[in-house]
Amino acid sequence: MRAYERLLKYVSYETTSDENSQTCPSSAKELVLADELVEELKAIGVADAHVDKDGYVYGSIPATKGAENEKTIGLIAHMDTAPAMSGADIKPRIINDYDGADIVLNEKLGVVMDTVTFPQLRNYVGQDLIVTDGTTLLGADDKAGIAEIMTAAQIIEADKACEGNTDEHIAHGKICIAFTPDEEIGRGADRFNVESFGADYAYTVDGGMLGEIEFENFNAASAKVHIKGENIHPGEAKNKMKNASLLAMEFNSMLPPAEIPAHTEGYEGFFHLCGMSGDEENAYLDYIVRDHNMDKFLERKAMLEHITAYLNTKYGAGTVNLDMKDSYYNMREKLEADMYIVDRAVEAMKENGVEPIIQPIRGGTDGARLSFMGLLCPNLSTGGHNFHGKYEYICIQSMDKMVEIIKSIVCKVN
Repeated sequence: MRAYERLLKYVSYETTSDENSQTCPSSAKELVLADELVEELKAIGVADAHVDKDGYVYGSIPATKGAENEKTIGLIAHMDTAPAMSGADIKPRIINDYDGADIVLNEKLGVVMDTVTFPQLRNYVGQDLIVTDGTTLLGADDKAGIAEIMTAAQIIEADKACEGNTDEHIAHGKICIAFTPDEEIGRGADRFNVESFGADYAYTVDGGMLGEIEFENFNAASAKVHIKGENIHPGEAKNKMKNASLLAMEFNSMLPPAEIPAHTEGYEGFFHLCGMSGDEENAYLDYIVRDHNMDKFLERKAMLEHITAYLNTKYGAGTVNLDMKDSYYNMREKLEADMYIVDRAVEAMKENGVEPIIQPIRGGTDGARLSFMGLLCPNLSTGGHNFHGKYEYICIQSMDKMVEIIKSIVCKVN
C-alpha cells in the first residue's frame, strides 16, 4: 500500500483534539484511530505495538544482526487534527496530472484555491494532488506523517533492505515508532514516555513542503485576558458604564498592528488573537505569543503585562486579568550542540535527490518539547501545504519520496 492510500484511509477517522477537555487523549475518537494503528503495525510485523492508557501508540523494529550498536532512531507523528476547522466527514479528492490552473474545491460554495494566493501550486504541474472539498481541513497534518512512517516501516519489515539488496544497505539499527495524541492543542508531549520509547534521537514527521528540515521553532506562550466591566442601562449609563467589550477592543488596539501572523514571516514573531467573546459585563481575549528569539519573546510577554497594568490603573484594579503560560521553547537551544540527527536527515535527502530546505518552524511540534525532555527531535517534511484549513493539500509524489527518505535515514549504518 502506498502512503497516499493510507492517508485516504486515516482521514476517514475524525480525530479533532479538544482544548477544553481535561482527558488524555482529549477526544475519545483519537483512541479509535490509535487502536487501528496498533493493529496495522502488528500486521506489518511490529510485534510489540501497543497503545498505552493515555492514547499514545508505541512500537519498535529490532536492529538487524550486527547493527545492534547503531544509534536507535525514533519516528513520531501525531494522530489529532487541529480544532481550527472541522475534521469530520472529510471528503478528499485526487487531482491527477495537475495542470497548473486554479482548483475549484467546491463549486456550490464558490471555494477556489487560486494560484495567485497559493503560487506554490505551480510547482506541482504534472503531479497528483490530494485536496479537500472546501468544507473541512484535509488532515494531512499529521496523518500524512503517520502514513509515511507506516509505509516505510512496512517496506523495512518486509524485506529488511532499504535501498535494494546490496550489503551496505541491508542493516539498520533499532527503529522506534510513536503516534501521539493532542499535538494540535499543545499537549502531545505531556505524557510521552521518553525513557521507555528508547530512542537515542528522533524525528517528528510533521512538516510541510518536501525537503524541509526544521530544528528551530518559536518560543511560545498562551495569554488569556478576562476583562470585568460594569453594565448600566444605556439610558442611565453616562459616567457609570464600563463596557468590557469596548475595553477588550482597547486592549487589542495597544498591540503593534503589524506584528500579527498576516504580516510576518521567517523569524518575525507575532501576537495572534485566536478568539474573542463578551458583552458589557465580561469580555475575553485569547492570544498566542510567538518569537524565535528568547529576548524578544520575553519583551512580548512584558508588553502584555504592561498593557494590563496600564488599563488597571486607568479603569481600576482588577478590571483586566491576564493569565499567561509558556507552552514550549525553541529547540535550537538543545540541537545546535549536537547536530548529528540533522546532518543525518540532510544526507538522506540528498541521497534521494531532494534539496534540503533548512528553515525555522513558524509554529511548534512535539519535537520542540521532546528536545527539552532529553530526546533531540527535529522536524521533517511530509509534502503538505496550507495546514489547518480548507485549502490544505498534499502531493502524492512528495509522500512517496518521503517514504524513501525515511528509509534512508533509519537504515544508514556507520
